[in-house]
Amino acid sequence: QPVESGGGRVENGGSRRLSCVASGHSFKTFNMGWFRQSPGKEREFVAGITWLSRKTFYADSVKDRFILSRDNEKNALYLQMIDLKPEDTAVYYCAAGSQFPVTSLAAYEYWGQGTQVTVSS
Repeated sequence: QPVESGGGRVENGGSRRLSCVASGHSFKTFNMGWFRQSPGKEREFVAGITWLSRKTFYADSVKDRFILSRDNEKNALYLQMIDLKPEDTAVYYCAAGSQFPVTSLAAYEYWGQGTQVTVSS
């Protein structure tokens, strides 16, 4: 089960780093990703990374502002977010999965409980 941390309130233009640590299961050979969901909207893809080639994928809305990385030794996934905007406000979910494409919710079998990120205007 992935466990997220690092959420909180940040001002417009600020930065935040989210962390995800696997609990009870090794995700070293799993693709991993971040999704987010804001009230009244569907859960959407934010960023994903494959387990073997470590190729990263980003939603257009976060490209050039968010950086995804993973540390297999620590069984961890990180999302560095800069230049945050009010529209980035959402619950952010970490996920691990064995399917493709990593941009799809259906590719992930394991989901965390989420961490709230609120960007004030």
